[in-house]
Amino acid sequence: MHGGTEQDPRNPSREADGSAGGEAVIVRAPTEERNSGTYDIDLLPALDVLRQINAEDTTVAAAVAAVLPELARAVELGVAALERGAGIHYFGAGTSGRIAALDAAELPPTYGVPPEWVVAHHAGGAEAMARAVEGIEDDWESGRIDAAAVEPGALVVGLAASGRTPYVGGALEAARERSAATVLISANPEAPLASGADVHVGVSTGAEVIAGSTRMKAGTAQKLLLNAFSTAVMVRIGRTYSNLMVGVDATNGKLRGRVVTILMEATGLSEADCARALTEADGDTRAALVSLLAGVDAITAARSLEKSRGRVRTALADLGLPGQEAPKE
Repeated sequence: MHGGTEQDPRNPSREADGSAGGEAVIVRAPTEERNSGTYDIDLLPALDVLRQINAEDTTVAAAVAAVLPELARAVELGVAALERGAGIHYFGAGTSGRIAALDAAELPPTYGVPPEWVVAHHAGGAEAMARAVEGIEDDWESGRIDAAAVEPGALVVGLAASGRTPYVGGALEAARERSAATVLISANPEAPLASGADVHVGVSTGAEVIAGSTRMKAGTAQKLLLNAFSTAVMVRIGRTYSNLMVGVDATNGKLRGRVVTILMEATGLSEADCARALTEADGDTRAALVSLLAGVDAITAARSLEKSRGRVRTALADLGLPGQEAPKE
């Protein structure tokens, strides 16, 4: 741990040794420490303030790179959850919860997945998205209640910069009781909640430019980690072909134009050929793509996709096109 006595996340008004701590919650975490490089930041002109912030920001990508093996394990848990018909649930408070909500909201329009595939739960609900709801992140039982609907076989991802947020701890505890897999994403390699997760992605972003302002480096790291996590899950579950988004269907004119462009990029065929295939596939991007690449009609393409659980490359391999299956890990 990082100095001092760590709090019991279940009861933040008491220290871990059981002694009374009043109402103050003294968080022992790297993100709460003072950054020795920014002691004089309040004496600097604007440009130099920005340079110090930027210098700290440049360290985040390397910190994220160091935990990619753990993140890969989380990705495979996410894929497994979706393949068994369960979902992925994010739980967070404050900045962590808002980043989680953003990631979950962007997946359906980007990859054409049902919103129940990835669901974000924010401590305090919708009200806390725009303004702080005092005390809710310190409520272990609130996290348990919000996780009560998590289905067996799902994946619960808790986000907590300090790695000790009681709301997140309660959600992880309830998830385990419901036979869900659990992941903790934190900015504290020694996170108190890590022992309650199957995988801990503990990124070491260190002290913030402004002590305790975890919307800075810790928040940036969480955004990078969630972007990478959800994108990798979508890739591994077949919502892309090559590096193209093929889960979005042509439900309006703008999307139709985008899909036709995707089909042209993927096949090298003309706009007219791709537009015709899309029409014959009733706007289904993947069916149109399989039809064009395999030289089959839209009905055959759709049947092959259903058999392959929507994976374009698997459908193409089943239809006799070589070199489509990714190497096994």
